[in-house]
Amino acid sequence: MTSKLTYMGSIGLAAITCVAATPALAAGTTAGSSITNTATVDFQVGGVNQTQQSASDSFVVDRKIDLTVEEDGTATTEVVPGQSNAVTTFLLTNNSNEVLDFALAATQITGGTAKHLGTDSFNATNVRIYRDNAVTGTVGSFDPGDALVTYADEVPVDTPVRLFVVADIPGGLATGAVAGIQLRATAREGGTASSQGAAVSQTSGANTAGKDTVFADIAGVNDGARDAAHSAADDYTVKTATLTVTKTSRVVDDPLNGASNPKLIPGATVEYCIAIANAAGGAAATSVAISDSVPGQLTFVAGSIKLNGTVTGSTCNADGGTGGSYAAPVVSGTIATIAAGQTRTLVFQTKVN
Repeated sequence: MTSKLTYMGSIGLAAITCVAATPALAAGTTAGSSITNTATVDFQVGGVNQTQQSASDSFVVDRKIDLTVEEDGTATTEVVPGQSNAVTTFLLTNNSNEVLDFALAATQITGGTAKHLGTDSFNATNVRIYRDNAVTGTVGSFDPGDALVTYADEVPVDTPVRLFVVADIPGGLATGAVAGIQLRATAREGGTASSQGAAVSQTSGANTAGKDTVFADIAGVNDGARDAAHSAADDYTVKTATLTVTKTSRVVDDPLNGASNPKLIPGATVEYCIAIANAAGGAAATSVAISDSVPGQLTFVAGSIKLNGTVTGSTCNADGGTGGSYAAPVVSGTIATIAAGQTRTLVFQTKVN
């Protein structure tokens, strides 16, 4: 005869303990953590309590390698020709479940469509990478306190690190010229401060009892490969002033005819207009310095300079304010600002000798 014994565990209400769960961060439980849980069985035989039985199981949490690099912002970085230290900004986030280093590389695209849909047409120079330093600098802004880096050291989990890609812009570029920039980060082993860790390898084969490594940057979601790397793009777009200078003259009066059909005879008054037009769609031109040398056959009319006038059609309006100066033989003046799409003038008069 075979007897069959059924074990039934019972738990009294007084034995129930509630433990509040700790909210998990996006990266999850830290890699290398050991998780153990124990099952217990209480039972009776013939109404008599017997020795409690138990069994435990433990395993080590494996390492998930994941990261994101993204542009910090949604617009191109506007620059001017000849500008130094033009800044594009990125955020690197360690989505892994362990502190890691990340090797960094800034590259430029060659032709094609840039991040913000402009066509790549030039390369910036002196490209380098800085890490935002909250201790010695201003958070969120590139400044001298930021550290020049080739890798991001000991990047914590779930805490974005701000990185600046900084470059110089060549001179002589026109409005609308674009340079596409890419920043790529690749996971490296962490754990040793101020030293870039070794390359990270993914564990092959079956799960082991130790801390295995799994690349979690899923193909097609980040940059198309599970390779413990990710990249993002930004671009520089040139916005400059394009000035066109036109110089005209007209005879105002002469000693015989006055202002009625005057002729360019000795004693006639000749008015010069220097018009500076700034093309639409670009940047404002500032500190626009104008100079003009008066020929020896003419005599400058004192007090005749009018600065910052306008042009109507092809007619120069001597409607500017006073300003400018004359230091024989040169007439000069500075216009503070000529906005894109505007034309401003310097007007002065002379007498024919």
